[in-house]
Amino acid sequence: MIQTETLNQILDRFAYLEARMAEGANAGAYVALSREYAQLEPVVDRIRAFQQMEKDRAAAEEMLADPEMRALAEEEIAQLDAGREEAEQALRLALIPKDAADARPAILEIRAGTGGDEAALFAADLFRMYQRFAEARGWRVEVLEENASDLGGYKEVIAEVTGEGVFAALKHESGVHRVQRVPETESGGRIHTSAATVAVLPRAEEVDVEIRPEDVRIDTMRASGAGGQHVNTTDSAVRMTHIPTGIVVVASEKSQHQNRAKAMEVLRARLFDMKRRESEDARAAERKGQVGSGDRSERIRTYNFPQGRVTDHRINLTLYKLDQVMQGDLDELIDALTEAEQAAKLAALDA
Repeated sequence: MIQTETLNQILDRFAYLEARMAEGANAGAYVALSREYAQLEPVVDRIRAFQQMEKDRAAAEEMLADPEMRALAEEEIAQLDAGREEAEQALRLALIPKDAADARPAILEIRAGTGGDEAALFAADLFRMYQRFAEARGWRVEVLEENASDLGGYKEVIAEVTGEGVFAALKHESGVHRVQRVPETESGGRIHTSAATVAVLPRAEEVDVEIRPEDVRIDTMRASGAGGQHVNTTDSAVRMTHIPTGIVVVASEKSQHQNRAKAMEVLRARLFDMKRRESEDARAAERKGQVGSGDRSERIRTYNFPQGRVTDHRINLTLYKLDQVMQGDLDELIDALTEAEQAAKLAALDA
């Protein structure tokens, strides 16, 4: 049963946002207010429709006392009752807490974990998997920083993914991805277990995180790489250090100006992610039922090549379509994770 107090609190908040925006808030505050307003508007529409249905039913019940109106009232009540369950379920779904970052682009970070060269090759496989998934959805993937291994894998790769609903689709990918297969470097045919970590951060805007110039140290250096066109002969690479947190970001493309901008974007995303995680930790009890914790040390998925299967450990889902998954067919996994998250949030809403 939906609590009336909960509905009234949402309506009060919506009225407050309308009033603040009408007052003419400053540019930074207005962006945040309008974003929250847009998120609440469809919820408020559902609440008002549901409340109107309740009022109509109450009015129809009063008409039952009038013999001349009784038949009409009974017919109206039957119609309202028939649609009430559907309207209530639609409202419950609308009341599921939305992640304000769902609609944002994302910063995708993949790093080789345990397993040496094989882990780096697996990291590259994961990156190609996400590239293909993004391409199928019409998203754009731009590499911001890469550190290649000697065998063509990635020790680390950071990319920005832009498009509609990027973070909502990819946010459950954060964690440790484990692979079980015979490495290309293994002559004896033995199966090895390696791992790579994936972090998906919502892209932050300037209004989300304040970065004071005095809190950032920027060092320029000569880019290094595997050789050829990746080696720079000028000091264009940028290492950006956020002094209060110790976060370090490196960008090493050809243009120092572009590197500064890219490094700042990644730094802003990491600080925003830290801010979000601190807020989530404060609601730890609420998160117990959610899909995974998003902790990057948590093993979330295993890719078993000999058996052709992929298993997501958070929802106990195993698919025997590993080849398709590695080609970017992630829809079944992502849909299942999204449904599990919604079910957990509905359960929390009803508790």
